Amino acid sequence: MRDYYDILGVSKTASASEIKQAFRVKAKDCHPDHHAGDKDAEKQFKELVEAYDTLKDEDKRARYDQFGHEAYKSGMGQGGFGNGFGGFDFSGTGFEDIFSEMFGMHRSGEARRIRGEDLRTDMTITLEEALSGLKKEVEVEYLGECPDCHGEGGEGVQTCATCRGMGHIRQRQGFFVVETECPTCHGTGKTIQKACPKCRASGRTRQKKTLEVNIPAGVETGVRMRLSGEGNYAPHGVNGDLYVFLTVEKHPLFERQETELFLKMPLPLTTAVFGGKVQIPTLDGEFKEYKVPAGLQSGTEKVFDGLGMPGLRGKKRGDLHVIFQVEIPTNLTKKQRELWESFSDTPDQNPLCEKFKKLIEKLKR
Repeated sequence: MRDYYDILGVSKTASASEIKQAFRVKAKDCHPDHHAGDKDAEKQFKELVEAYDTLKDEDKRARYDQFGHEAYKSGMGQGGFGNGFGGFDFSGTGFEDIFSEMFGMHRSGEARRIRGEDLRTDMTITLEEALSGLKKEVEVEYLGECPDCHGEGGEGVQTCATCRGMGHIRQRQGFFVVETECPTCHGTGKTIQKACPKCRASGRTRQKKTLEVNIPAGVETGVRMRLSGEGNYAPHGVNGDLYVFLTVEKHPLFERQETELFLKMPLPLTTAVFGGKVQIPTLDGEFKEYKVPAGLQSGTEKVFDGLGMPGLRGKKRGDLHVIFQVEIPTNLTKKQRELWESFSDTPDQNPLCEKFKKLIEKLKR
């Protein structure tokens, strides 16, 4: 089987809009309606539809990028080919949604498949919650099925006389046949004699619901989670989806860079000079003991393996980087100042200072 990216003529880094545009252009060129009886065009069109159906979906695309065609050996591209779309039968494959989305086309004799609108909600979690993952509730306001008319919109529901229940009408424009939404029933294929007063014939009312969102460990700001079918209700159709956009709060101690955590650890000057033991905080809530060597310099970094953030999809946990910042004392007492002044009178044996002095002398020369 040919590579899906090659079929669409896009790179593996192509955006969703680039993939959609590539499919739109190629589908118009090889659509079976324009190549009646051309078996090569039918084969090319089938490959094109399979490629687009996979790459337009984030989850399918991720599996395809990882496993190639092996990810879809059972089920994908095995639909029959007998009716509709110039000899193609897309029943049960989900391909009919593509044409409804791209061209407004529908299989002969069928009403338009109405889909409810997608919804978006934002959720903020702490860095600790992103570390472990959690289940969190979210309240959503949406358009649900009208409780009075049960989504029918009223009484006396009949098949639309204008489109004969198909929800669309066809008009010929030169060489092309254009399908448009029925102006009478607005694509539903049905008309109502007595409208429901509660929903005003829409079949939907504004409602609220509480949903539980399963947030995996390792999520970052900007991650989008899809709850299928939890969007707006569509009478005689398919509900939309709910998209939850996550924001991970900044932490007062830890800075995150993908799976790596960074901690700026203040260190008393005496500990830096003479050495000692310090307790390093971790995002897990525990402390890691570290023995500071004598003479530790400010800016020294110590890496603790496996104490960072977990990666999505089971990736290994990152590391914790601790950067020590030696504190210089301020507001000294008179006695402390005398001690420091006496210390400054002693010969400077710091090898870093000696090296720096030599470089300065060299620059002067």
